[in-house]
Amino acid sequence: MTSIDKYLFQAMDNYPYSLEETLESLDYALSYDENNTMALCLYGRLYAEQLQKYEEAKMYFQKALSIDINALEIYPYYLDTLLYNEDFDEAEKLIAFALTVKGVNKIEVKLREVLLYEMKQDLEKALELSKKLRLYVFSADWSSMIDETEKRIKQKVKIILGKPAKKKKKKKKDDTSKKEEETN
Repeated sequence: MTSIDKYLFQAMDNYPYSLEETLESLDYALSYDENNTMALCLYGRLYAEQLQKYEEAKMYFQKALSIDINALEIYPYYLDTLLYNEDFDEAEKLIAFALTVKGVNKIEVKLREVLLYEMKQDLEKALELSKKLRLYVFSADWSSMIDETEKRIKQKVKIILGKPAKKKKKKKKDDTSKKEEETN
């Protein structure tokens, strides 16, 4: 294991619970290799997830991808950043490209595609895509995430279409009240 790997593991282990130690480890890692895509990706995540400085985060992700377009770890986080920053056109282009990269976790990218259309309020398209998510899953680990995504979008469709929420079923009278009615 090289020194840079040691510092990367420390940074990943500390994130997001100890941001100061994460930054220190990242700085050491980048001092060994300023073009390390894992370190740049984690810096991007720090800026996006902790500081909500999306433009700065985008710069780190872009730099990392310019170094290695096959740095698979970057795509989900970069997409999240674009979506939170409402850079929808850019996100759409990155999704299309990411799906062509060999080895990328397609379910993670496709989930963000659903989120893209959901955030754009194109709920029909989001629902259509969410129903196809299972085609990209090869383990049961993603089932609950897919179920929750579909459920959330369906609820939004109901809100927009003005359909009333499901009515609660009336409880059946208990046996004692039935008996009282029979005796009366």
